[in-house]
Amino acid sequence: MLTVFSNNGKLKLVRIKTRTVASLKEKDLDVIEDWNGERHVIETFAHWSTSNAQQFPDDIAFVMQAESRTWRSFEQCSRGVAESLKQRGVARNDRVAVLMKNGISFYEILVASQKVGASVVGLNWRLQAEEVGEIVASAKPTLIVYDTALSALLSGLDMSQLNCQKISVEQLLSDIDSQASAPDDVINQGAVADAPGLILYSSGTTGKPKGVMLTNRNLAIIPQMASDLFRMDRGCTYLLGSPLFHVGGVVTGSALMALGGRTVLLADSDPGDILDAIETYQVTHTFFVPAVIQRLVEEQTLRPRNISNLRMMIYGAAPMYDSLLARAMEVLGCGFLGCYGMTETCGTVTALFPEEHHAKGAKAKYLRSVGRALPWADVKIFDHRTGEPVPAGTFGEIWVRSEANTPGYFNSEAETKQAITDDGWLKTGDGAVMDEEGFIYLKDRIKDMIITGGENVYPAEVENLISQVSGVSQVAVIGLPDQKWGEAVTAVIVAQKQDEILSERVMNFTRERLAHYKCPTSVVFIDEMPRNASGKILKNILRQRFAATVAP
Repeated sequence: MLTVFSNNGKLKLVRIKTRTVASLKEKDLDVIEDWNGERHVIETFAHWSTSNAQQFPDDIAFVMQAESRTWRSFEQCSRGVAESLKQRGVARNDRVAVLMKNGISFYEILVASQKVGASVVGLNWRLQAEEVGEIVASAKPTLIVYDTALSALLSGLDMSQLNCQKISVEQLLSDIDSQASAPDDVINQGAVADAPGLILYSSGTTGKPKGVMLTNRNLAIIPQMASDLFRMDRGCTYLLGSPLFHVGGVVTGSALMALGGRTVLLADSDPGDILDAIETYQVTHTFFVPAVIQRLVEEQTLRPRNISNLRMMIYGAAPMYDSLLARAMEVLGCGFLGCYGMTETCGTVTALFPEEHHAKGAKAKYLRSVGRALPWADVKIFDHRTGEPVPAGTFGEIWVRSEANTPGYFNSEAETKQAITDDGWLKTGDGAVMDEEGFIYLKDRIKDMIITGGENVYPAEVENLISQVSGVSQVAVIGLPDQKWGEAVTAVIVAQKQDEILSERVMNFTRERLAHYKCPTSVVFIDEMPRNASGKILKNILRQRFAATVAP
């Protein structure tokens, strides 16, 4: 079914999974209209669960270690959780915060929350207790569901002051009678198109996290992502290793849920466990950030597994250097799909498809890009100072307009207004260049651009080059204060092993290939890069750390 969306004054046809209102209770569900005035229901996680349980009851839905769920048992458990949430006072428009590592229970709580009309707030378990407390205070959940192993992160919360309850995942599930389920008339009645289905607090590279609201209308793009972007079908198996508090985990990891396929969950991103799971479960699709893919390449080189069923390795969320990508294509032997998007865009808005990955020849340049805009998103480059579009080949800021864009940040009107224009463009903060063919080349975050002697230096260009130097494991290029030039280009490197002349090799390598103002004036070494939950290097932390070492 093709449905018309008009969010920006122009019509866009988007294929989403829908059913007619006649088959459901119209009074309980929000609807949209197509160009003929026919009305359709926006389907959600809760609808997919119910539908899959009816159509494929004995198929495996989720697997994690020795635990698994068929669609029938998953739906039954989700209904039990929904009834338990209702008994604890969770109602439509409330929020359920979830603090747990990857597990099937996360999806059961997500589906149950949607069945009663509440939204799920994913809590980042990698944060400190004080940071988790700030998010809870911002989100104002009615209930916090937590893993007992993470209970220390909630120890400082005053639940009475927050007007909030908390319950462990283990207790919540033990309270459910496995033979009972909520009646049909209370199931799926909470699906309101423009209400948040998820609130994900952006990990951020600076400042405090912001609660990104993803409505059920936003999330309705997932079935199209699954089929048209990830090229999945119901017979596929997806391996989910990204954390579920992050859009790359929960949204990407829901793709096969929308199609009725099988999802395998991992608790962490150990490269050996990942490759073992790909082999054992005959995984066809998975997603990882470049830092993890680098470790997979190293592990597969040392101890090869049979991963011949793997069709597609999806990557994104952080820069992928073409040297690593070429090596990964050779070692892993599957198709690669480069994705660019944000939490605010409900995931991917541009893609570099497998057939556009060329290790050699004139088209090898595409490996440095994040591909082209997808059919459901308008993606353009604007001058971030004037707000005017820039010509092809000109540096500017990526702006996105899409039906999948967030309506804004939870309880933060000022930040919403700063990020989203009146005519619906989301300002990403990412600097890039779009060529004549529409391929987009990320340069860096606008705020991370280095200005030295009046010249602009885009760190990603320098990092891509330095990554080719033998002995360099990871690199980040930052600008540090300089009295003469304003900022000095500095390379921060994680070395593969101690090498006394590595800094000299890096300096010489760049000076032979780049204009001198782009080249590092100094190289510093670090044991480990500070990263946020999505794998992005926290350059503000590096600038703070090394600013004091710069000679006046």
